[in-house]
Amino acid sequence: MSTLVWLRHDLRTHDHPALVAACARGEPVVPVYIHSEDGEGDWPLGGATRWWLHRSLASLDENLKQHGSKLIVRRGNTLAELQSLVRECGAQAVYWGRRYEPAAIERDKHIKATLAASGLQVESFNTSLLWEPWTIRTGGNDCYKVFTPFWRKCVATGGIDPVQPPPTVFTAPSKWPRSVKLDDLELQPRIAWDQGLAATWIPGRAGAERELARFSDGAWQTYKQDRDFPSQTGTSRLSPHLHFGEISPREVWHHLHAVARRNKLPEASAEPYTRQLVWREFAFHLLFHFPHTPLKPLRTEFARFPWKDDAPGLRAWQRGRTGYPLIDAGMRELWRTGWMHNRVRMATASFLVKDLLLPWQEGAKWFWDTLVDADLPNNTLGWQWTAGCGADAAPYFRIFNPISQGEKFDGAGAYIRQYVPELARLPDKFIHRPFEAPASVLEAAGVELGTNYPRPIVDHGQARLEALDALATISASKGAVKK
Repeated sequence: MSTLVWLRHDLRTHDHPALVAACARGEPVVPVYIHSEDGEGDWPLGGATRWWLHRSLASLDENLKQHGSKLIVRRGNTLAELQSLVRECGAQAVYWGRRYEPAAIERDKHIKATLAASGLQVESFNTSLLWEPWTIRTGGNDCYKVFTPFWRKCVATGGIDPVQPPPTVFTAPSKWPRSVKLDDLELQPRIAWDQGLAATWIPGRAGAERELARFSDGAWQTYKQDRDFPSQTGTSRLSPHLHFGEISPREVWHHLHAVARRNKLPEASAEPYTRQLVWREFAFHLLFHFPHTPLKPLRTEFARFPWKDDAPGLRAWQRGRTGYPLIDAGMRELWRTGWMHNRVRMATASFLVKDLLLPWQEGAKWFWDTLVDADLPNNTLGWQWTAGCGADAAPYFRIFNPISQGEKFDGAGAYIRQYVPELARLPDKFIHRPFEAPASVLEAAGVELGTNYPRPIVDHGQARLEALDALATISASKGAVKK
């Protein structure tokens, strides 16, 4: 007899309720990962997350081996593979951590009912969130659509479980079931486009601990001031580790509060960052209650928005060739490293949906394929927030100026010079607006507009007016549009 622990977005041994419960049964424990697209719906894994997943699984396998266990890897229909593993292991129980995406929920319900009907003990656990989506309700017993009251309710609710240490002993089965090789999952790119990712990240538990240690060494105290400046390492960079569950939000929450206490600071000093953890929770809350939103706007009037069809504009945005240095730097950082600073994410997203008038769904799909932290709840919330069509969204008429955003948050152009090196020799005065530089300045800097760096593909001032006119077509009955 044994217990299967089916792992998905919880690729760790620390603070893992399902794994702890399985080990407490006193039977052999078989950790398993099943690679399948049958629970991903319209959102199969993107290229960057496939790259990360390969390395995260390898890291987890090494961690398990240190405890006398190992990771069993299978590929195929999830239910069929679980049933096969039950037979091979003589399993009496199957445990897993819950997922909250619509397709995964439907798949998991079917699997749980089918396995339970065969006499197995089947149990799922919260391995990914501080509060699950159905536990936070308004006074009227409804879901939340605005973040600030959601945040207040979460903090008032409290009840964050303590961190569970990893099991010290894993009882191995007398005979391990069949496992495929990690390479058989074909997660790694066939063309070597991933050098920048490999130079930037350490997927797995060790990488998560490294980033948390760096952040808690001081950056957490200046997070509120520094988080908007992309040339600084002022953020935690924990998002991909949280997405893959290499570290739990409970660990991060309790760790930062403990660091505050050690430094004799009020625990509220951790709030600027822990508030972002709750924003992540808000994204899960919204997706659970509004499962249609990855592809459709929450605010139904935006279904009538007159988006453009502009393939060349979309391509220029994707490749960082818009002629606006901050936007291009952000899109190139994304392509090179699989990540983008959050301030720049907002600016690049605004440029797509408001300067180019291209559908937010196109941006969501591109981020989904290129981000190592691509996460359906957060990707959906972020894009609907920018497009003004989601819960607690920025008003559509709030249009980021791609020039002033750069001047405000990358004044000396350090970020731009890193990712748009053809502009590196421009003086600070023109680094954010090379199209205004005199010919002599451009020549001295080696910049040839339209040749080695593009001219702006749109005029921002004119694009802003067009965006507001487009908004007016769906909001005429709601009062005047601000200009």
